[in-house]
Amino acid sequence: MAMIIKRKGIVILFILAITILGLVGCSTADTGTSGLDESENETITVSHPLGEVTVKKNPERIIVFDYATLDSLDEMGIEVLGLPKSNIPEYLNKFNDEKYEDVGTLFEPDFEKIYELNPDVIFISGRQLELYEELNEIAPTVFLQVDGAKYMESVTNNLKILGQLFDREEFVEEQLSGINSSINEIKEKVTEESLNALVVMANDTSISAFGKGSRFGMVHEEFGFEPADPDLEVANHGNSITFEYILEKNPDYIFIIDRSATVGGNVTAKEIFDNELIKETDAYKNGRIVYLTSQVWYVASGGLQGTNIMIEDIQQVLD
Repeated sequence: MAMIIKRKGIVILFILAITILGLVGCSTADTGTSGLDESENETITVSHPLGEVTVKKNPERIIVFDYATLDSLDEMGIEVLGLPKSNIPEYLNKFNDEKYEDVGTLFEPDFEKIYELNPDVIFISGRQLELYEELNEIAPTVFLQVDGAKYMESVTNNLKILGQLFDREEFVEEQLSGINSSINEIKEKVTEESLNALVVMANDTSISAFGKGSRFGMVHEEFGFEPADPDLEVANHGNSITFEYILEKNPDYIFIIDRSATVGGNVTAKEIFDNELIKETDAYKNGRIVYLTSQVWYVASGGLQGTNIMIEDIQQVLD
């Protein structure tokens, strides 16, 4: 009887030992793989005006067709794989380096090259709107829109998406805080003096005006300048005007964007605005004709550096 009890005790101890070793083995295996795999496979679902897309968190192979996004990623210290190099703004000229792949133009992507590069994510803006579906078939594509009538709302939304995707949320909040503070200072000064303005784009010898709610509406919505002409229609290419019209409206400030300086042309804005009609305006007499940093306002508005350049353009003339 004692022998039977002793054998049962040995068997029980043996079973317990195997069970414990099995549990330890399972625990060790889980610890060795689960944490790393979860981190590598973590994704974020991004909602944007064209739909919803699932993107790998902290993507490494990045293609950018939006210079505003390129600008912000650069400020965040995020490297990109490729971009269109035909019209890179001067303040982003580091991206002309050969280490960055050229993936076509803003309007005509090189789909074959993009496919070969096997990107983790593609960022686009309004100029690639109609190409979204084709690009999204190659890799998750995120459309980051900048609405001039709601500039800071758009910028804030886009930066928060990038901040979440690349673990830069704290950095984004700090940057937005500084930008909003600068904008509010300008707006307070502008509204105190009840200043108005006319935003004009020069394209060779033709000129067009943009009012409240337009692509350059930041001048009114964010900086607080009253529109010199409240009846201007919201049009993507602006309202065709004459120098007689400018003199008639006689704005406190005339803000000029030189399209030719950005995409190429024969006549500069300064050349065509050097005329007798403009010299009769109060803006000319008071030194309030302002040539904005056209590459930013026309091509790359919406990024961190670009927004600060836009703020400086306005701040300097008020100071």
